Amino acid sequence: MIDFSLSDDLLEIQSRARHFAQSEILPIAAEYDRKAQVPPGITAKARAAGLLNVTIPKEYGGMGYGALQSAIIAEELGAACAGISITILVNGLSLTPVQLFGTEEQKVKFLRPVAEGAKLAAFCLTEREAGSDAGALKTTALPDGDDFVINGQKCFVTSGGLAEIMTVFALTDPDRGARGVSAIVVPADTPGIRVTKVEDKMGQRASNTVELTFENVRVPQANLLGKRGHGFSIALQTLDFGRSGVAALSVGVARAALEYATAYAKERHQFGVPIIVNQGVSFMLADMAMKVEAARLLTWQAAWLADTGTRATGKSAMAKCFASDTAMEVTTCAVQIWAGNGYMRDYPVEKLMRDAKLLQIYEGTNQIQRMVIARQLGK
Repeated sequence: MIDFSLSDDLLEIQSRARHFAQSEILPIAAEYDRKAQVPPGITAKARAAGLLNVTIPKEYGGMGYGALQSAIIAEELGAACAGISITILVNGLSLTPVQLFGTEEQKVKFLRPVAEGAKLAAFCLTEREAGSDAGALKTTALPDGDDFVINGQKCFVTSGGLAEIMTVFALTDPDRGARGVSAIVVPADTPGIRVTKVEDKMGQRASNTVELTFENVRVPQANLLGKRGHGFSIALQTLDFGRSGVAALSVGVARAALEYATAYAKERHQFGVPIIVNQGVSFMLADMAMKVEAARLLTWQAAWLADTGTRATGKSAMAKCFASDTAMEVTTCAVQIWAGNGYMRDYPVEKLMRDAKLLQIYEGTNQIQRMVIARQLGK
């Protein structure tokens, strides 16, 4: 029988995440958005609250949570600040290839130090000419004895300037195109890795986003994840698993915008009445509320499918696409309801609107999500 109520365990996780978001993230969100910096010590605080590295199994120092538990956390953190939240959440994306395809030795070597030390990891897939077309990678990792030697550039790397380890996708067999891509774990302190640009973003500014250059970076072939040449498949499966997290983050952003807009519409008086009694505003709020609820249910379904071990490419794409489109629409409507005040950085909805835009872009643009959904329908 279908049951939409949360269990006691899930309610406890939700309450803990909400308390952390409201007490540790929300009070500093505007400040670090202006500074374009990750708040010092935020990852250690998140780990102490049991909210960092939540999908890493307990035997490797993590919380051992599934996709649904992680989605509930992501919504609560996202409602406070998407930028700070993505720093906390990105390890789930970056380390999923190790969890899904790593050997026992690799899991002990790479997962445990990150989880136990409240450290960060980075996911290095995108390049300037290989964004949506991830099969067009140019970065190489050529075999040399017992090592791979990596050369190339990666861009838009979240936490790339702060990470301890990186999952890097590169061509080990360049002549094979996408079938020559492999996934390799690279310690961030390996000689030859440089941050060559720190991005100045429109939104989600309280996260670290950089361009990385790899110059003759030598790592052991033992750091290869899965089979050589299977990196593209590893990337796609990782993104399938992680898209419910982006969807949940989107729900959090949208929910916050709806709450701010509703409260403002009750307090703001024009022509002698609160503006919420005007049909033009009340219908806008009603549409916003419906879409937030629908986005949450679709997100939970995609996360639940991931937890059952079901390969749900279409449903995860639907959740990410619909929820992030909802976040963009709802935050835009919130700015409209706040009117002139909403456009000013003195008030919170302006930041929510800027943060929402990136949700439609990273981990696969929403145009790509629609292509994925259409292909699934075609099957």
